[in-house]
Amino acid sequence: MSRVAAAIQNAKDAGRGAFIGYLPVGFPDLETSIQAAITLAENGVDVIELGPPYSDPVMDGVVIQQATQAALAGGFKMRDLFTAVKAITAATDVPVVVMTYWNPVMQYGVDRYADDLLAAGGAGLITPDITPEAAEDWIAASERTGLDRIFLAAPTSTDQRLDLVVKSSTGFVYTVSTMGITGERASLDQAARSLVARLREHGAENACVGIGISTADQIAGVVDYADGAIVGTALVRALGDGGLDALAEVTRNLAAGTPSAVRSHEN
Repeated sequence: MSRVAAAIQNAKDAGRGAFIGYLPVGFPDLETSIQAAITLAENGVDVIELGPPYSDPVMDGVVIQQATQAALAGGFKMRDLFTAVKAITAATDVPVVVMTYWNPVMQYGVDRYADDLLAAGGAGLITPDITPEAAEDWIAASERTGLDRIFLAAPTSTDQRLDLVVKSSTGFVYTVSTMGITGERASLDQAARSLVARLREHGAENACVGIGISTADQIAGVVDYADGAIVGTALVRALGDGGLDALAEVTRNLAAGTPSAVRSHEN
């Protein structure tokens, strides 16, 4: 079992869903972003998701775009990602996965990227803009290194697509709650519940829902049918507006939504 799968299983064993927290690397600066990730780990996050800034973040909402643009303006370089992962994993056992667009990985070199991420203590990659059939090099590199490869499933995915995503993913399947960019929404799309059920039918062991989750109540709703909830925008906003103290408070408040009535009953 991978470190990511083990973290999700540990949450299940404790009668709750996993809490996966996203932050961009280099925001507001590199050292603070490292401390911010450690803050997530210290306040209830089960898996840390780091996003290296990218110049064309087509899937990100305004809050995350502004943060990543600030990091790029501050001089973020790809080597900073591995520096951050190494520092974070030295300070906490919470697994770190990288959420990255594919072009920077290609430019860096797929095998080199995998080797450097592994050496830094990273646990895997979430790849939002590459499909399994186009990821032959990455699948080979992940099998060689043992890194998790986390592909996305969307409500519009065909059964054939879901079957491929489930068979190709390790750690968990990133389950897109609703079509569109990331960010907070007043209510989650019912499509997420249906999509998780479809993923289960295709054999998915872990399906974690992301995009649009920003409150403890929303997390509580998600973890009664999914294995975990992914939060980004609410955490990035807290860090940007109030620094590490505000981030810690928001993280604790969100973690309060992870206990699962379903799993507590099962246990």
